[in-house]
Amino acid sequence: MANKSCIIRLSRYRNALMRLKALNFVKVFSENLADAARVTAAQVRKDFSLFGISGNRRGGYLVEELLEQINRVLGKDKLQKFIVVGVGNIGRALLNYPGFKKNEIELVAGFDIDASKHNREAEVPIFLLEELNDFVKDNGIKFGIISVPDFAAQQILELMIQTGIRGILNFAPICLKEPEDCVIRNLNFETELENIIYFTNVTEKTEVR
Repeated sequence: MANKSCIIRLSRYRNALMRLKALNFVKVFSENLADAARVTAAQVRKDFSLFGISGNRRGGYLVEELLEQINRVLGKDKLQKFIVVGVGNIGRALLNYPGFKKNEIELVAGFDIDASKHNREAEVPIFLLEELNDFVKDNGIKFGIISVPDFAAQQILELMIQTGIRGILNFAPICLKEPEDCVIRNLNFETELENIIYFTNVTEKTEVR
């Protein structure tokens, strides 16, 4: 199984390939992708060999074919459906973001305990939280996003797992532990901003010296 760093690099290669495709490039070399991911060309070839992706070192890779292979590895060769629990500011912004579909991701429904937010007629319908179990099972949903306050996040995680969801992105400002047979990624905006502030200040102090 590939590690997280390798999958992150594959995503960067894919983004670079998407840009090259938009510019009508037909072929690409490992050196070009290495620049985009800030790694060596040898690392690119090593990552590709891990997934059986081959190319000619001198002839390069066909952009279209390479995209298809990477999409297959990343699960982007077919539409992946997500639900969102918690339709506050973050949840609503996610539901209204139009850029997911071009990456084969579709947010198909939102869920919230606040009755004033329910809207079955919306482009992306918003349901009662108590309807989550039936919706997930009826629609075969495997992925979910948590965007609730920290005190409710653990309860929502357990509820999602009970419904059969196995891949979760957590926006709640609390680090949720990854249970067995489930993948969780915690994204805390405050922590990320604190990191940016700290490392920017450290860089400025170093430059002053």
